[in-house]
This record gives sequence, C-alpha cells and structure tokens, in this order.
Amino acid sequence: MGKIILKNVRCYSFHGCLKEESIIGSDYLVNLKVWASLKKSAQSDELIDTVDYVLLNHIIKTEMSKPSKLLETVAERITNEVFKKEPRVTKSVVSITKLCPPINGDVEEVSVKLKQKRDSKF
Repeated sequence: MGKIILKNVRCYSFHGCLKEESIIGSDYLVNLKVWASLKKSAQSDELIDTVDYVLLNHIIKTEMSKPSKLLETVAERITNEVFKKEPRVTKSVVSITKLCPPINGDVEEVSVKLKQKRDSKF
C-alpha cells in the first residue's frame, strides 16, 4: 500500500455562510492524501498504472470552484469524486483551510478535515 499526497493546493474560492464571503471570496489551502497499491506502477514506470496526481489536483480545483456554505460539504464532494474517478484509491484524507477567516478575531486560519475509506467512514 502506498500514499500519494498533494500538499497546500492554493485556491481562491467563494465558500462561507456570510453574504460577503460569496462576493469577495477567500484564499484556501487544500491537502489531499490518498492510499492505493503502488506496486504495479513502481515496477512498470507507467502513469496508467498509478493514481495520477494531475487528476487529483483537477478534482480539488473543480470542487473548490463550486461555492458552498460549509467546508465540510466541499471536502465530501472532493472525497466522493476521488472515489468515483479513481477506483484504485482505498482511503482518502482531505483537509481544507480557510486563510484569514472573517470571524471577528485574530485568527490565522480555520480547517476542516475529512477521513474516509471507500464505502465507509473512519
């Protein structure tokens, strides 16, 4: 079993419950870890035999571009798309961080993390 990690994928998106957040937007960082067997690709040296991180990045960018009130919703969408488009993935952990959230205080960031196994949650 191996792990593929996309770290700090930067997105500018329009998520949040406040009206202003859907107009102004914010900076986000997304981290994604997926588990899959990497044995075949390690031996073949062929992209077709592995989980393509270009696809994973595309999933993140696509789902982050769809405005939502809650980061939990976006994390769930990312996870569902990974499992839908890449059957080799057995587990996923996605975290979404909103930088400088508008919560009336000196807060650098807020994050949501979703861990899920294929067909079940852990």
